Amino acid sequence: MPRIEPLSPPYPASVDQALRRWMPPDVPHEPLALFRVLHRHPELASRMFSLGAGLLGHGLLPAVDREIVIARVTARAGCAYEWGVHAATLAQRAGLSQEQLRATTETGTAGSTAWSPRHAALLDAADELHDTARLSQSAWDALRVHYDDAQLLELLVLIGWYRTISCLANGLLLEEEAWATPFPTR
Repeated sequence: MPRIEPLSPPYPASVDQALRRWMPPDVPHEPLALFRVLHRHPELASRMFSLGAGLLGHGLLPAVDREIVIARVTARAGCAYEWGVHAATLAQRAGLSQEQLRATTETGTAGSTAWSPRHAALLDAADELHDTARLSQSAWDALRVHYDDAQLLELLVLIGWYRTISCLANGLLLEEEAWATPFPTR
């Protein structure tokens, strides 16, 4: 049971309209529990929407790179909720294989054959920031080969954003969405 109960339909008109903005059109399920909890504080939800939607819909990073980072950050934070939502939807659309998704949950996989050098650099950066909240010069240099300044800034924000989302979902004890990809057991 989540610590704060998600809103349930019928929603007030303003909440219904806001929740529809958070979800892609024609989705066959209710808005995410995370969004329905956030709308218990509509002003906060509105502020969070701007950054989240901007990173997902208007970012400079290739979709596959973005989803690798999201999967790794949420996996390292132990956030089965957010990992499963992305694994079931955006990660697959971006072209991640089941093997790659599973590999994002295993530490020390950056050098694995599942990853190109570019993607290994992303995983290493996400791991370093998770472990130390810093990025070594060697990790930065590995990223710099593949990304420009604007993309690197976005990458750092993306990592921090999904760490925040992981803390939120984990802190609320959100149960995985019924349709989400189950988090691999170790």
